[in-house]
Amino acid sequence: MSQKEQIQDDVIVEEQVSREHEIIVYNDEVNTFDHVIDTLIKACDHNPIQAEQCTLIIHYNGKCAVKSGEFKDLKPRCSKILDEGINAEII
Repeated sequence: MSQKEQIQDDVIVEEQVSREHEIIVYNDEVNTFDHVIDTLIKACDHNPIQAEQCTLIIHYNGKCAVKSGEFKDLKPRCSKILDEGINAEII
């Protein structure tokens, strides 16, 4: 096995080990734009523009990946979103 093949194998293994997850937020007919924006700012550390853009994507596409990262970081963030009455899950 050449050194290049070994490096490629190492990269593939590392990508599989450090697989990122995403919080997906779903549209509903209950929560207001302002409530979703405020929640994304608090739960996901979004700036106001980023939160507004995600909220528009949620509204028009039915869902949006609002945060990606390691599961242990996303779990409490997703819980905050759910506690605010907004539909979300980690995938």
